Amino acid sequence: MSLAPEILPALIKAVTTTIEQNAEEVTELDQVLGDGDHVTNLQRGVGALNDQIDDIAQLEWPQAIQKIGMTLLSTMGGASGSLFGTLFISMSKAMAGKKEFNQQEFADVFFAGVEAVKKRGKAEAGEKTMLDTLIPVADKMLEGVSMDNICQVAIEGMESTKEMKATKGRASYLEEKSIGHIDAGARTSQLIICAIVEALR
Repeated sequence: MSLAPEILPALIKAVTTTIEQNAEEVTELDQVLGDGDHVTNLQRGVGALNDQIDDIAQLEWPQAIQKIGMTLLSTMGGASGSLFGTLFISMSKAMAGKKEFNQQEFADVFFAGVEAVKKRGKAEAGEKTMLDTLIPVADKMLEGVSMDNICQVAIEGMESTKEMKATKGRASYLEEKSIGHIDAGARTSQLIICAIVEALR
């Protein structure tokens, strides 16, 4: 499967819809473990992407993904803005010089983005963050798992955060009290991945 950047408006709209539909639930999760502003920040970033949707679709893949990253970085604010921005900007660097990507090549690009997020956040899997969704997805994509199964991998990663003790970010201050709650960043990462997978079908 080789896709052109013209697909990006449909993917951005799919992500916008899923975040709107799940905003209340994610806000409740974030009020338990964080500041409660994760969804608001994400909606601001996605709203800015929608404002530029036509321009983004005209670009080649590396430039389009970089524009997405820079937009999220400058509009979202907070730790999640920095991390989502890092994900896309690092993916764009891994795309340099190429115009088309098959599934395996895109897996390599996504893996590079997730590695950059690990470095920026100084975090690994098992610390109750968005990486508990992103890392297993990146690993399974590298293994060649079909897109149909990637959403399930994201769901399992997200659900795994429920029984973890947070060791990063604001949630880490809660220590043992953070156990029993799903991480909001892991949930929105899963929602975004599943929305993209569904839109690509």
